Amino acid sequence: MIPRLHERTHTPHDSLEEALGRPVSPNEGLTECTVVAHWPGLDYYTLDDEQKIWTSVEWAEHLEDPYLEHPFAVSPDDDRRAILHLSVRLHPDDRQLTGPEWAETAHRLARASGIEVPGKEHGCRWIAIQAQPQRLDLIANLIHLDGAWHTAPTDILRRLSDEARRIEQDLHLFRVRTGPTARPAIRTAPTASAQLASVLTQLADEQAGPLAAVRGLVEHTAHRLARQPGAAGTDTAHRLELIARRLHAIQQDLDTTAIHMVQPRVAAVPRAARNTAHRSP
Repeated sequence: MIPRLHERTHTPHDSLEEALGRPVSPNEGLTECTVVAHWPGLDYYTLDDEQKIWTSVEWAEHLEDPYLEHPFAVSPDDDRRAILHLSVRLHPDDRQLTGPEWAETAHRLARASGIEVPGKEHGCRWIAIQAQPQRLDLIANLIHLDGAWHTAPTDILRRLSDEARRIEQDLHLFRVRTGPTARPAIRTAPTASAQLASVLTQLADEQAGPLAAVRGLVEHTAHRLARQPGAAGTDTAHRLELIARRLHAIQQDLDTTAIHMVQPRVAAVPRAARNTAHRSP
């Protein structure tokens, strides 16, 4: 799962179009299968009998409302670009997530980024869009309901990357293995295979392995380059994201190889014994 933080903008329309993969429309209603999660206050904001299926234009207007309600709200740097857009993409080999799993992922990323604070009644308006395969987009307005400006944490990318790793583990977002589901214990016997398997397992460790550290640095660099103006930075960021995916695949291949190295092999039956077993008395 690769998170990306987009450049802040004044309007949510461009972010919605990128999340949907198509222009916003006043005629297309977005169901709960597309808007998989939103800020908790929306349930109290809407009336019980109000139509819950809004068009993409209506969702854009909903995210823009804080601009109209608080026309003088600015960031500490006198910036009015209040629309925050972050997205995550799953690995191509990851399984398809269900609607509740996408919703859980959205809320966890919203809390990790700071746009949702449990128990805070006057927080940010945000919605989560799942309209493209293996992709989730979160769009928020940084102007709180009380007019305060939400300042994103300086280490937001690190927080998102760390939470993405935990989500991958909790939802088992790894390549489907063809071997047994239970990992056999690597014996400590001083055999060459066991020792080499132990080394491969350490290399493939998702938490403390060296490849995991390299992959995290590559992804972090890709995020920073993606925020730089110009097509060159975007192209380089995309190449780095592909490198991070290949590193993830290498980790999984090493882990699978380590498992095969310690699996017991079925002893072959001697030829003489096989021939004798079929002889007549």
